[in-house]
Amino acid sequence: MAALRYAGLDDTDSEDELPPGWEQRTTKDGWVYYANHTEEKTQWEHPKTGKRKRIAGDLPYGWEQETDENGQMFFVDHINKRTTYLDPRLAFTVDDNPTKPTTRQRYDSSTTAMEILQGRDFSGKVVVVTGANSGIGFETAKTFALHGAHVILACRNMTRANEAVSRILGEWHKAKVEAMTLDLALLHSVQHFAQAFKAKNVSLHVLVCNAAVFALPWSLTKDGLETTFQVNHLGHFYLVQLLQDVLCRSAPARVVVVSSESHRFTDINDSSGKLDFSRLSPSKNDYWAMLAYNRSKLCNILFSSELHRRLSPRGVTSNAVHPGNMMYSSLHRGWWVYTLLFTLARPFTKSMANPCAECLHR
Repeated sequence: MAALRYAGLDDTDSEDELPPGWEQRTTKDGWVYYANHTEEKTQWEHPKTGKRKRIAGDLPYGWEQETDENGQMFFVDHINKRTTYLDPRLAFTVDDNPTKPTTRQRYDSSTTAMEILQGRDFSGKVVVVTGANSGIGFETAKTFALHGAHVILACRNMTRANEAVSRILGEWHKAKVEAMTLDLALLHSVQHFAQAFKAKNVSLHVLVCNAAVFALPWSLTKDGLETTFQVNHLGHFYLVQLLQDVLCRSAPARVVVVSSESHRFTDINDSSGKLDFSRLSPSKNDYWAMLAYNRSKLCNILFSSELHRRLSPRGVTSNAVHPGNMMYSSLHRGWWVYTLLFTLARPFTKSMANPCAECLHR
């Protein structure tokens, strides 16, 4: 099966291996047929198994289908810069009469983002990812872009954001990706971003609230609020409120809030059970970096839950996601002690593509 190997799709199913002189082909509408070059005839059934098959899913990211001067289809792999007359989806065919699917879990902790979106086409979809110049945000933005979405990297540092855009375009030059300024520590910047986005007159199908800070020393933003609380929660809360009308108009749409299991280890109520606003944006004397982070993540959970309750009837879903035991990022850069601890833990944590998969699966 030299053609399969050329396309990067080695044949692993001996039962489906064709006899000498036979070739597997596909129609434009996704059906598989078989050509017998010895007898110069074609048929729908596999010559050995007698099964009929069809293509499962869309072309992998980076591939395009074109037609040569003789009217024959061929396929272009833009990422690896090669062409083939063999449909790359032949590795993912299914029987015409498939059996009942098993109840085995489809994804697990080792699943990558690219595997989650395998065969999915996001052409025409608009995605905004905050904090997308590195880490989970970058992997999420890249994966959406490589599957056809128009992706906007909403970042504070435009130099790094533009570098991230170049990296994505380096993987696929036809990716539709751009960077826009968004500083969650400035409510005015959030407002300006929303206005600039609306001026584009495009839809918004997915908003990933990913940007966050961790282990920062106490400081106040220019808006007079504790930085961790504003960046991790309030900035995103305000952003969603400003873009709510666009999300509803684009339904079905979704909001994904990247939270953390850390939300379990705190509370935001006083001794009487009432919300204590002073805990959300504490004074310097009452500040502890880890506790501030935990509280901001608890706010993420509560916000996402209430947002879903209010907007799901209008076609906008909201999910909060814990990316898992994942320390393999620069989130800990605020203090050298955390950097040391995370470096020691690095061999036991996920790669960026794994927690990113959680964001896409939700």
